[in-house]
Amino acid sequence: MSEETEVKSVVSETEFSHQVGKKALRKLKAQRHATQTIWSGLGMMGMIGWSVVVPTLLGAALGLWIDKHYPGSHSWTLMLLVAGLGLGCFNAGHWVAKENREIREQEESNHE
Repeated sequence: MSEETEVKSVVSETEFSHQVGKKALRKLKAQRHATQTIWSGLGMMGMIGWSVVVPTLLGAALGLWIDKHYPGSHSWTLMLLVAGLGLGCFNAGHWVAKENREIREQEESNHE
């Protein structure tokens, strides 16, 4: 082998070793992050559920109170229940979009 061929071989082995090291590090990081992702996913489901349930129940309770104290031809319970549900769904959508943005920013920073 000539000296130039040996230098190219050493350089390519170094680049290959560097690429393998990066991939191994990324794999180990993903394995550690998988456990956190499962728990954070379950926590996020609970948080989204409560962000929908609480405004819905508050709307229904307020509607029941209004219907009891100020009876009328329209059901305030039903109207405020639907309004609470809409507000809760909007709130949940906001949380999901925020988390999605954070996940994408993390992935972009990891790829750089």
